[in-house]
Amino acid sequence: MVPVAVRPHRYGDDMAFGQPSGPPATAAQMRELLALVVAAGHADFRDARGPLQLTQRQAAGKFTREEAEEYIERLQAEAETATQGEADSAPRAPSTLRAPNPAPRPRSTAGRRIDLTGVPSEALAGELQSRGWVVMEP
Repeated sequence: MVPVAVRPHRYGDDMAFGQPSGPPATAAQMRELLALVVAAGHADFRDARGPLQLTQRQAAGKFTREEAEEYIERLQAEAETATQGEADSAPRAPSTLRAPNPAPRPRSTAGRRIDLTGVPSEALAGELQSRGWVVMEP
């Protein structure tokens, strides 16, 4: 018989499903990430889940340091690209006359009723699909 090394099973060796694979993001990273998400026009992480392709865990505000850093870099790059596009198309004004950019409004419509009876259903379906919803005819 050939001797075989047996390694005893220890609890905690396996990672549970849906658990983060690294240390949690720092408070400073989370503040910066939330500020970038709000600047992109979203109310919070849950509102940004579809457009930013966040997982359910991330939509609840739970990021690893590595994930937070990746999203921060991505959102900063998108913001720089957007501001460069605006700067190229807008006429230049003297810097003393420029007003600061107003804070973006949250996209949430909770508590507000909007009359959409005149909007074509194709347009509504297209908007919902662009936000990550699945749309089908009744």
